[in-house]
Amino acid sequence: MSEIVMPKFGLTMTEGLITVWHRKVGEAVKAGDLLFEVETEKVTNEVPASADGVLEEILFAEGSVVPVGQPIARLSGGGEATGVSPVPSVPAGADAPSARKLMAEHGLDRESVTGTGRGGRVMKEDVLRVVATPLARRIARQDGVDLSGVTGSGPNGRIKAADVSAIRGTGAGTGTGTAPALPASGLVQPDAVRAATARRVQAAKRDIPHFYVTRHVDIRALSRLRADLNAAASGHARLSVTYLLVKATGLALAAHPHLNRVWLPDGILELGSIGVGIVTETPHGLRIPVADRADQLPLDELADHCAGLFARARAGLLTTQDVSGGAISISNVGMFGADSLTPIISPPQAMILGVGAEQTLFRPDAEGRPEAVQEIILTLAADHRLIDGAEAARFIATLSSLLEAPLALLRAPGPAGH
Repeated sequence: MSEIVMPKFGLTMTEGLITVWHRKVGEAVKAGDLLFEVETEKVTNEVPASADGVLEEILFAEGSVVPVGQPIARLSGGGEATGVSPVPSVPAGADAPSARKLMAEHGLDRESVTGTGRGGRVMKEDVLRVVATPLARRIARQDGVDLSGVTGSGPNGRIKAADVSAIRGTGAGTGTGTAPALPASGLVQPDAVRAATARRVQAAKRDIPHFYVTRHVDIRALSRLRADLNAAASGHARLSVTYLLVKATGLALAAHPHLNRVWLPDGILELGSIGVGIVTETPHGLRIPVADRADQLPLDELADHCAGLFARARAGLLTTQDVSGGAISISNVGMFGADSLTPIISPPQAMILGVGAEQTLFRPDAEGRPEAVQEIILTLAADHRLIDGAEAARFIATLSSLLEAPLALLRAPGPAGH
């Protein structure tokens, strides 16, 4: 008998939400078969069985939040006596008509779908577990959307989160055709993902000794460069201020390589490459995809890479690799008109940069006469366990210089760490 434990996805994962069990007690599984799904505040992960056997016991049901490393189920060896009667097979014709229709529409073999009805009868919900992504299923459950009425845009017609969101936005699938009524006033319990995010942010603010460095940055030259590059763009993503900030932050961190590290319970981890996280608003909450090698990728290639990260984040398709690494993130609230932001570090990262909206101000020129300038306010939050005030001040000074003299963003990448 072997135990199945809550896996650890990423350096800082401490717990996971079990969203779906794909096997029932008493069912045989083979190594590689999809067993269950785990959701963190970052991504949803599908977990396969690591060995052949029979699922003897499920210790935590769907919806349970379980600490990393805690047993969640028990699996016996395939040749062992289990004391559980095997699930009798049923002819395909005994499956629910709606299930047969969906299997035919999506070209699914009967053997690829595990039935949860009496005697192993395949129900409509069993087929939908196969043809919809984990995030799409969760959104559908939360919003009462019937997946059988959703057309999937993914491979082989698989239903994605964006497909469900589109139906939800029209009011279809709820059976009413109207916008959902506002909830009555009173206490509302957060869902598991929001609760996990709350615990993470609370712990970050409590356990990480934050300090802040703020600087006003003249972005007139940056705005001119961005306009010129976008006017000449051909086949590349249009450059946003965020893309330029990611590139500049990567170069600034390359100029201060001793800051490219994070604090872990077991010690200080020196990172092998420079990644920059980008706080991204999605229909499912904030996500922080990480643009790896931000100092090395040419600007256009970096912009295309970031655009892909944003698209996957909003569709709920981020992978563990997409959200791993990086000593710093950027949170840009300028598009919302906020003058500045004092952000909270996302552990295990060591820094986060808050970016405000462009402002027109009058500053004295070289002769003391008032001159209109365009500025943004940068606020760097840093982990005082790793970084001292002077180091943070030098880092934000380097970053500001790159933004005020932005031609350096176009140079060919140099050796890592230089």
